Amino acid sequence: MSTAAHPARLRPATPAQVEVTTRHLGGTASYAELAAVHRRVDIERAVAAGRIVRVWRGRYALPTAKEARAAAHRLGGVAIRQSAAAHWGWKMQWNPREPHIGVPRGRKVAAQRRAGVRVSWCAVPEQDVAHGWVTTPIRTLIDCASHLPFPEALAIADSALRSGLVTREQARAAADRIPARAGRARVLRVIEAATPRAANPFESVLRSHLIGLPAQLTPQVRIDDEAGFVGRVDLADKTLRLVVEGEGFEFHSESEQLDRDCKRYTRLGLAGWLVLRFTWQQVMFEGAWVREMVLKGIELRRRLLAVA
Repeated sequence: MSTAAHPARLRPATPAQVEVTTRHLGGTASYAELAAVHRRVDIERAVAAGRIVRVWRGRYALPTAKEARAAAHRLGGVAIRQSAAAHWGWKMQWNPREPHIGVPRGRKVAAQRRAGVRVSWCAVPEQDVAHGWVTTPIRTLIDCASHLPFPEALAIADSALRSGLVTREQARAAADRIPARAGRARVLRVIEAATPRAANPFESVLRSHLIGLPAQLTPQVRIDDEAGFVGRVDLADKTLRLVVEGEGFEFHSESEQLDRDCKRYTRLGLAGWLVLRFTWQQVMFEGAWVREMVLKGIELRRRLLAVA
């Protein structure tokens, strides 16, 4: 869980620091999200420096979100996958460093024209193109689920469902039209695992490591104790009284974080919850170990409940 910093406590930030914040927020961010971390003047300076771009009123993104449109028109192609996801405002854990453009198969594109652009030769039917230059939301979701690693695809799918631009039913219908040999099962796995309840891409990646374990780890669960509201945790199984949290990008000072965490985790422990916490490094690079530790936590809680 993240808590917004008080405006009076906001420190001056460089354009590069505002860019880093936008990247941590999933590559796209509302003004409110950025203003919880940075002063308005610093946000505007980051825009002026080209570190972030204003894609529409109150919405900011990394430059590749805007560059994709120019590249698509220049190459006569279509923005696809992560570039299309960025256009639709979907958050992702891995943001593209350069626009990803699909061009018709067989078309020759000179090397100098491809500079700074990732080009894929693929067929995109006219009905799957929006605004003349980017794949539609449903095509974008299907492409990401089909081509990206599962954790990355799940983060985008969660955000797509949160956005309301696509529904699970629409995604299922689109996946059903994919031939089995073309990866229908891979796409359906992402669609069925996705949920709009996930709060952010980092939480989605954490959950991606735990799918299939013998527990009902639900995102963003509210927990109360005898004194009232304790907090809303990343993942929890209420039956097992097991909490799994990812310690990612936080919007408060270290002293505030330490005070908040100590109170919350002390109250959870006294209320009989087992809390497992994982760092960004562990979630991103040690997924198998994270899964192993959570499985051990599940087994421990089952034994304790059986004894009780």
